[in-house]
Amino acid sequence: MHRTMNLLRRYGVMYALLIPGLLYFAVFKYVPMVYIAAAFKNYNILQGLWESPWVGWQNFQLFFDGVYFKQIIGNTILISFYKLVFSFPAPIILALMLNAVTSTGFKRTIQTLTYLPHFLSWVIIYGLLVAFLAPGTGLVNQLLTTFHLDRISFLTESGLIRTLIVTTDIWQSVGWGAIIYLAALTGIDPSLYEAATMDGASQSRQLWHITLPGIRNVIILMLVLRLSAILDVGFDQIFIMLNPLNQEKADVIETWVYRVGLQEGRIGLATAVGLFKSIIGFVLVLGANRIAKKFDGQIW
Repeated sequence: MHRTMNLLRRYGVMYALLIPGLLYFAVFKYVPMVYIAAAFKNYNILQGLWESPWVGWQNFQLFFDGVYFKQIIGNTILISFYKLVFSFPAPIILALMLNAVTSTGFKRTIQTLTYLPHFLSWVIIYGLLVAFLAPGTGLVNQLLTTFHLDRISFLTESGLIRTLIVTTDIWQSVGWGAIIYLAALTGIDPSLYEAATMDGASQSRQLWHITLPGIRNVIILMLVLRLSAILDVGFDQIFIMLNPLNQEKADVIETWVYRVGLQEGRIGLATAVGLFKSIIGFVLVLGANRIAKKFDGQIW
């Protein structure tokens, strides 16, 4: 007790800084977990959580046996996989390219231009897509018409929507994500590059044997965090781009839960699907931690 009081007196200000973050997680993360019980009930808003009748695994069974189960799960996994394969390495590649730039002014300009889209909402980004890709008035289709080519319905064509989702995700997040890797690159000892240069190592060998191992822990950490949210494909982005013509290829768990839970009022079913998604994410985090331990001997 005496030791605890000494620590509080010594680091009181630092502990006080933790309070807002702890309150946020307590109020918005832990307290709502009580309503997980709705996943096992036929939830009625008038009866409340505790008075609503228990239905056991019925909500989960309704989802698994539903006509849209394969389509929704398939879309979610595919879009998540595409984002993992293409969006995750993009900030790393950009950071490595910027790290090789010697001109400070040019480097700062590129950094600014690439992370500015992070501050744009998906509503604004979709407005830009309409301006460029709309079938009738979009700039790209006007250029196609000029060259006597057929117009392409980018925003309503189901075969193109996944490509559009992944591409815009990269454009919106690549610059912001690169900041983390650029910070990690500054922690690499410059003497390692000097010694490698004296030994005749080429730029590619320095990249492979010094730069990438130097930021390996950060890459693994970001991968673990990404895997934990592998089924969170981005509700805002998908919702704003979704329409009846591309829904077959773009409808995911989050948009389905929104329609079922809020529009149809089937809170129990929506909660069950959300819980199912959270469990999958939790299992993936444990698996990613195991893999991370094999790489660097530690686990987060």
